[in-house]
Amino acid sequence: MSALGRIWRRARQNRTVLLSAGLLAGIVVIALLGPLLSPHNYLQTNFDGISQPPSFANAHLFGTDDLGRDLFVRTLLGVQVTIVVAVIASIVSLVIGVLYGAIAGLAGGRIDAVMMRFVDTLYALPFIFFVILLMVAFERNFLLIFVAIGAVNWLDMARIVRGQTLSLREREFVQAAQLTGVSFARIILRHIAPNLIGVVVVYVTLTIPQAILVESFLSFLGLGIQEPQTSLGALVNAGVTRMEGSPWMLLIPASLLALILLCFNFLGDAMRDVFDSRQSR
Repeated sequence: MSALGRIWRRARQNRTVLLSAGLLAGIVVIALLGPLLSPHNYLQTNFDGISQPPSFANAHLFGTDDLGRDLFVRTLLGVQVTIVVAVIASIVSLVIGVLYGAIAGLAGGRIDAVMMRFVDTLYALPFIFFVILLMVAFERNFLLIFVAIGAVNWLDMARIVRGQTLSLREREFVQAAQLTGVSFARIILRHIAPNLIGVVVVYVTLTIPQAILVESFLSFLGLGIQEPQTSLGALVNAGVTRMEGSPWMLLIPASLLALILLCFNFLGDAMRDVFDSRQSR
């Protein structure tokens, strides 16, 4: 059985992994299918039904917002946007961090020192303010949000991968590849990267909640997803201003956001246990 097969088998035996992954899968399926089954559109306004509480009678399962728009559809749209932004931003940080850390760790010497001093310098910068300035200076769109959040999260990945690579480059198979003249890029792709799967999987499951929080924070400040699109952070921001008269506008998206974050955090912790048990054997 391959290494990935053994990891998959152990993951299936972990109840926390199954429960967290099952809840996330259920949320994603509902978020995708719910708007298709609802009679309402996320742009449809109804000024005669402003800020109505949740009701089955008029098919407003989560109530309506301050423009009479159906909160059920808009909340599910917010879940879609939030998860897409977080996953793609995590992939951006994953690609940058793995390549940067692997190159620094395998090169060693002065190259490693210079590259890691650059990382230390970036750590000293207030990145959340950098992201805010980036969002203000340029047009606010999905692509920029991916780049901005990915630019915040890749530093930790680079450090972790660099530390693992420093250990791997002393292994016999890496030294043998170097002695036989295998190219630098091929060593990273064929020998270093496959042995980083465990660390990368665990870190990505823990990075996605960070990306969700950053996106939600930006949307809460009005710098993230813009109308008529929405995200959970934007819905929470809108709900805060109406929490006294229409508490469902805050409680429903905030509860969903908290549930998604908990699922990803539990999944990350459980996957770390799976890989720790694999290494102990």
